[in-house]
Amino acid sequence: MTDVQFQNGEFELSVVMPCLNEAETLAGCIRSAARFLAESGVFGEVVIADNGSQDGSIDIAVREGARVVLIVQRGYGAALMGGIAAARGRFVMIGDADASYDFAGLTPFLDRLRQGDDLVIGNRFRGGIMRGAMPFLHHYLGNPVLSFIGKLFFRIPIGDFHCGLRGFNRASIQSLTLVTTGMEFASEMIVKAALAGLKVSEVPTVLRPDGRKRPPHLRTWHDGWRHLRFLLLFSPRWLFLYPGLALFALGTFGMVVLYSGPVMVEKIGFDLNTFMVSCFSFLVGIQSVSFALIARRSAANRGLLPSSSLTDRILKELTLERLLLIALLVGVAGLSGVLWCVAQWASVSFGSLRYASLLRILIPSMTGVASAFQLAFTAFLAGAIDIPVNKK
Repeated sequence: MTDVQFQNGEFELSVVMPCLNEAETLAGCIRSAARFLAESGVFGEVVIADNGSQDGSIDIAVREGARVVLIVQRGYGAALMGGIAAARGRFVMIGDADASYDFAGLTPFLDRLRQGDDLVIGNRFRGGIMRGAMPFLHHYLGNPVLSFIGKLFFRIPIGDFHCGLRGFNRASIQSLTLVTTGMEFASEMIVKAALAGLKVSEVPTVLRPDGRKRPPHLRTWHDGWRHLRFLLLFSPRWLFLYPGLALFALGTFGMVVLYSGPVMVEKIGFDLNTFMVSCFSFLVGIQSVSFALIARRSAANRGLLPSSSLTDRILKELTLERLLLIALLVGVAGLSGVLWCVAQWASVSFGSLRYASLLRILIPSMTGVASAFQLAFTAFLAGAIDIPVNKK
């Protein structure tokens, strides 16, 4: 590799590899990256972000001419964040040090970066997955499903969210303040880049069987769940808002249709049980929509998500006082219905009542009281989130 520096004291490209006991394959990966830098005339460096290797990987990296950065905090994301922070290149390529990617074929990535793309992801499904390179569950379930969810939630035209070979403009990615330390770091980078309006693209890349004899660090179900959890937590719309609106609509429809009495559809009867379920659906829907607004505003205030103009407008109108007034009106209406039911019971000296007809008043009335409490609590929680904080 060349030690000639690029302009302003930085290299054009840093190739960063996370490393944890990769003695079997590390030397070949470093040589492959160094060959690319030399043959393509790119001024660059190879950085090994070592995460606590005990098998001689550090000595191998030094012997091969790479720069080693020791990362104390364990985790794939932690190692990469440390390596990226230490990199001196305008652009950075990251890739696993297990020989599953060809570091000599980085030209398509670098071309996109030079043309102005901020983040370029490899797509293994377009480039080719060699036999034995990816476990069956990862190939046909894990990666396709999680990538589909990512595209659906965040409207990102990327078909392989978890490809470990990717390049980016270092300044652009560092401005995202990435924080996850595990395997979900791959998803966080793409999601935050898209939400920040960065230019994201992908190029085909080939995945080869890794050259290690030991099992991979990736844990299928554990790391798959961490990716899914991250995608859900970063999308309050899909986690809270859309399910909440659906439950609210279904609950309202059921309450209106069944309020006057049972309904028969073909040979299926819908009566009090369905009416009660509709009321619960209505209540949970209100709660879920409340969570969506609060979660979105909280994430924006903490810098985890960009501010939403729609959410800001809604919360601007739904002030603490207005929400409390709505809660008061709903609560009074619900309590009135409960008191009416008690009065009916008292009118027969607290004896027998027409049970079904009374429940059609009592159940929605109690739902109104519960909704009032929910709205009041939401109002105060939203107000607490918006309390100005001195960030000195």
